[in-house]
Amino acid sequence: MLLKPNIKLERVTDITLEILKKYNLTALILDVDNTLSTHHGHILTDGLTEWLAFMQENGIKLMVLSNSKEARVKPFAEKIGLDYISLGLKPLPFGFVRAIKALGIKRKNIAIVGDQIFTDVLGGNVVGLKTILLTPIKLETTWGFRFKRKIERLVFKIYKIKNTEV
Repeated sequence: MLLKPNIKLERVTDITLEILKKYNLTALILDVDNTLSTHHGHILTDGLTEWLAFMQENGIKLMVLSNSKEARVKPFAEKIGLDYISLGLKPLPFGFVRAIKALGIKRKNIAIVGDQIFTDVLGGNVVGLKTILLTPIKLETTWGFRFKRKIERLVFKIYKIKNTEV
């Protein structure tokens, strides 16, 4: 079940300390596009700044892992005050392994948070992380993304993926 997330939520700000405690999570690896902002956007999703501060105040380690280039990821990560890895090559394990080492936390206590089954969920499951799948902030319009989202809808049906009850 490499394509099935452990947790399915609407927005990153729906991740609570209760959820993290339930899954014994002490660190989150965060995707950028359609997770923290729109695809290639620079405006933070509503409540993100407060959520990030709350998580950090409560001892949750946070880091950004994105497939985007450094020119996209660096200014965004600096804006929210987090370390980052760009060109993560998700779902391949390289970026995930670098993030795990940088966080200094055991894999079983880390979750990847993202909006895509075939990058975030697949890659996280392959390397042994918990996976939190979010609803994309805004659906992309390119044919490649539209095709990928269509396949994702099929995966949702096969695995009966619904929002996690909290």
